Amino acid sequence: MIYCVVPQELAPELYDQLTSYYSEDPNVEVIIDRRKSERRDRGSDNGEHRRELRDRRRARVPGEFPQLDPE
Repeated sequence: MIYCVVPQELAPELYDQLTSYYSEDPNVEVIIDRRKSERRDRGSDNGEHRRELRDRRRARVPGEFPQLDPE
């Protein structure tokens, strides 16, 4: 499913146009974004519900590459 999200400020001029444009495609749904604020702004500042940031890249293998003889 593909969601075509229209900001609420632009909904009066775009929603009907996009709905008719994607009416033939069953995989696309046009929706209006009705959020008032970001969810991440809510909560306390004590760090309880903060998002954990971490480096998920694989650690490098220790050592060096061997020297290659040019042919």
